[in-house]
Amino acid sequence: MNHQLIITAAKGNTDKVLTLLQDGVPINTTDQFGRTAVLAATYNNQVDTVKTLIQHGADINIRDNNLENVLLHAGASGYFEIVKLAIAAGADTKLTNRFGGIAIIPASERGHVEVVRELLLHSDINVNHINNLHWTALLEAVILGNGGEKHQEIVQLLVDYGADLNIGDRDGVTPLQHAKKLGFYEIEQILKEAEFERSCNS
Repeated sequence: MNHQLIITAAKGNTDKVLTLLQDGVPINTTDQFGRTAVLAATYNNQVDTVKTLIQHGADINIRDNNLENVLLHAGASGYFEIVKLAIAAGADTKLTNRFGGIAIIPASERGHVEVVRELLLHSDINVNHINNLHWTALLEAVILGNGGEKHQEIVQLLVDYGADLNIGDRDGVTPLQHAKKLGFYEIEQILKEAEFERSCNS
């Protein structure tokens, strides 16, 4: 029955989930992958099921064997509604994925503008967190992004919310230097403008 809860949550069958909980199945039980019901529902973007499980006290911070949890997976996948639910439920923004990154880093890399904005506006996310590759969200947005409008918007958001322009990669190469090298002219201009403004204000 414990595994039944997780399988049912993954399918988004909220009524059956509630029945299983009423029958006494522990809400935070895990499967062989270390996934809870709320995380299984998150993997399949089952928003209503996630919401119901959170309302019934599911622990959204539990990470599975792959070091994913509700906020980390929803953020990386661009599941905006679930990101909002996780933030509202007080998700721990300091927990890291298998790459040592917090939710805003893969969201920035993958161009999930709404997710990045939500994390910056409504959570205590650390915009300058450095992952195992020695990359910040800003570095990932530049290095692994495509330089297009979404990544330009994300770079602007990160800068607006205090991203450190001087944190370089392991070799000391800064986001601006990467943008120049990659030919991302618009991002280069955003970063140059930010540097100029900060130098004027210092």
